[in-house]
Amino acid sequence: MRVLLLIAGRSVRFWPLSEKTLFPICGTNLLEITTGRLKSAGLTDITLIGGTHNLELVREKYPEFSIVEQKDLSLGMRGALLDALPEIGSGPVMIVCVNDVIDPSAYKNLIDKCQSPDVQGALLAQKVDRYFPGGYLQIDGERITSIIEKPKEGNEPSDLVNIVAHVHKDSSVLLEALKQAPAKDDGYEIALDQLFKKYIYSAVPFEGVWQAIKYPWHMLNLLPMLLSKISEQKIHESAQVHPTAVIDGSVIMSEGVKVFPHATVRGPCYIGPNSIVANNALVRDSSIGSDCVVGYSSEVKASVFADHVWTHTTYIGDSVVGSNVSFGAGSATGNLRLDEAEISSIVKGEKIKTGLNKFGTIIGADCRLGIHTGINPGIKIGSGTFISSHVLVSEDVPDKSFVTMKKDEMRVRENKIGVPGAEKREGFRNKTIGK
Repeated sequence: MRVLLLIAGRSVRFWPLSEKTLFPICGTNLLEITTGRLKSAGLTDITLIGGTHNLELVREKYPEFSIVEQKDLSLGMRGALLDALPEIGSGPVMIVCVNDVIDPSAYKNLIDKCQSPDVQGALLAQKVDRYFPGGYLQIDGERITSIIEKPKEGNEPSDLVNIVAHVHKDSSVLLEALKQAPAKDDGYEIALDQLFKKYIYSAVPFEGVWQAIKYPWHMLNLLPMLLSKISEQKIHESAQVHPTAVIDGSVIMSEGVKVFPHATVRGPCYIGPNSIVANNALVRDSSIGSDCVVGYSSEVKASVFADHVWTHTTYIGDSVVGSNVSFGAGSATGNLRLDEAEISSIVKGEKIKTGLNKFGTIIGADCRLGIHTGINPGIKIGSGTFISSHVLVSEDVPDKSFVTMKKDEMRVRENKIGVPGAEKREGFRNKTIGK
């Protein structure tokens, strides 16, 4: 069966991080995770549908995949499929979104359901016990009658949330329905509603672990899923661990890693290539990218670092940090409200419940934080931002900002100072490792 893997989303809700498809975590990324699980289910004929914002890098990193460019990203899934379906011809097709991380068995269950001659297609769904901002299925028995997109909380038509893993027995039938649907970002769902009226589409309940990656803090939910797969210590032969350092539990240490005296890495953990865990530092339950420096007396807990992240006497808990970010000495993230209640976040002007009681910060790429920076729980900092020393960051900061503190208030202005590239820090790095 042909698989069309949707990767063209512009990751607007993923701000201040960018390109969720390739964001590094535990030595992998969403594209590798999803394609790997598809292959485990026996689905190897995979075509990627991307956009101009990510296809060049995807082609460079993954030349083995067939690729179709979605020309108009404003048309959502309908636009992606209108560009891709004519190239694959008729026959069965599975449509999968890279944002949905599920077990390979779910793909097999979809295919099994479509073996029935009466069934024209099948959609994966999961029963939820709390509100999820997605599409909900209306069903009659197993037959789907409609999809209600993002109903208001309390108005859900069922407890079954649509997961974008769909099988259509005849792609030409789907293509015709898409051509007749309006040119809107929910055109695919409108086409589905028309197909539901003519054909039998079945809901396939999935009770396994499902992690949708819509918002940046969802990487904190994905992290333990991936770390749980680390079952033993794997320390690369080129890694250097000082005799007084402690490596406790299931830890992956990639090539070129250095762990300095009296440091501790408590698994499960992933430490990426050429990263340093310096004297007296503690890393636990985290994913550290390549060329990072967890500096002297820093603690990193249950967090995800991209590449080239530097700390020094810093506490970072339950946070996600983009590439080329440096923390000044004495900086700290708050990751628990004083009342220990659920932490919310503002997305496009709307207050969103994160489902997390422990949530530190999300920081975009190319940021510099001065000494003694404090960050309140759930705060997001845009890329290209400078935070001056002794600032308490109490609200989200836009991209390319310069933040100072005056009379106990945050002052935010445009950052007109260029952010040094990661390669310029190599001189500092060489001094750190004693070269």
